[in-house]
Amino acid sequence: MSAVYNVLIADDEPIIREGIRDCVDWNSLGMIVTAEAEDGEEALEMAMEQHIDILLVDMNMPFLDGISLMKRLRTERPHCRFVIITGHDEFKYAQEAIRLGVKDYILKPVDPLHLYDVLHHIRTEMNGSLHQEQYLKLATDQIQKNTSLLQEQFCLDWLSGRLHHDEIKQQLSFLHLPVRLPDTLTLIRWSGHAEGRPMLKEQDKQLMLFAIGNIAAELLQPAPLVICRESSGLLVICTWNMEQEHDDSPSIHQYEQQADEMMTVVKDYIGLHVQVHLQPVAKIEQEIHIEDRLTDLSVYSEPSVDYSQVMTHAYRHAKLQLDGQSRLSPLVRRARDYIQSHYHNPELTLEKLAEVLQVSPTYLSRLMKRELGHSFIHVLVQVRIQKAVHLLKETDHSILDIALQVGYDSQHYFSTAFKKMIGVSPNQYRREKVENQ
Repeated sequence: MSAVYNVLIADDEPIIREGIRDCVDWNSLGMIVTAEAEDGEEALEMAMEQHIDILLVDMNMPFLDGISLMKRLRTERPHCRFVIITGHDEFKYAQEAIRLGVKDYILKPVDPLHLYDVLHHIRTEMNGSLHQEQYLKLATDQIQKNTSLLQEQFCLDWLSGRLHHDEIKQQLSFLHLPVRLPDTLTLIRWSGHAEGRPMLKEQDKQLMLFAIGNIAAELLQPAPLVICRESSGLLVICTWNMEQEHDDSPSIHQYEQQADEMMTVVKDYIGLHVQVHLQPVAKIEQEIHIEDRLTDLSVYSEPSVDYSQVMTHAYRHAKLQLDGQSRLSPLVRRARDYIQSHYHNPELTLEKLAEVLQVSPTYLSRLMKRELGHSFIHVLVQVRIQKAVHLLKETDHSILDIALQVGYDSQHYFSTAFKKMIGVSPNQYRREKVENQ
């Protein structure tokens, strides 16, 4: 349905105003003569109070002439349309109004048919603009409601190399994401099975994946991020950290700690074992730059960053790393899962774990070192400290209580292990987190 437009007739001659009002079938045009004014100042006041859409204005009026009136309303009501009512001797003023962007004018005496045609044309244009605004608003609302889905599809296309560099930058801006490469790709894989539970239905699997993504996102916040899900069920999270120099970026060891924390929290909250790999994108970018320099020794300037190329390489590299975790032997996977489930037991030792798995401690130690790259005690301490970090951030438990909860029967021993891995004592870590909130 078309809108009804408010009309103001501004002319200092009452007979002109009356003639204009009576010679047009306003109802058929979808218009209402809301007000009449006999001078420019009155017309300006009424146009603002009555929310006038169309102004029929005489050029020569007292106090404020037609040109000045239109200039004021151009600022106050930019969507208002003007029709000039002018005499032959005032035509030079009409020409000035035309230079202001006014396209429609009527010569006195007013021809009813000409006036009707002009108003009909204005209504058609205004209806078109109104419909366009409505469609644009509808489209904007739909985009805002589906922003997360659009961001997900965009990142999947980017990771797969289906987008060009310029297109990527435009899409990042359009989707309200930082116009630069993400700092980190986080890959999370879940087997689709829940230990100790019957076979899950597809709907339950999707809910579990949604929960895993939410837990990971909470641990990565407040950085802007996009969660993508491949058809295979692999979760990929693109994360843009706060602006920082690469020299200040986390170390590989810190990325490993964060991955371990995610695995631990997912296990604690929803009882699922997942594999996690955090891939720093800057590392891949630097490798590509080095390769470009070796390929073309004549290039001395800093090579430009090809967003499609860097992300595709980073994604492939991250998948290879995650696949490497998948190739762990069943024995090492069982050992790692047991540690994640029993880290709180202060009596958990390599010998105890080997007894549970029914292998020799020496064989188990050698196998864990070869496949995980770390000894049993390193893996155990890493899990315990990551759990302690979570408790320090999320609870107000005492340091002693946290030490006991994560498997240490001595606060001193716990603090020593914590500082060695994190770099600060548990008390200092908690104080810094509180101060930064």
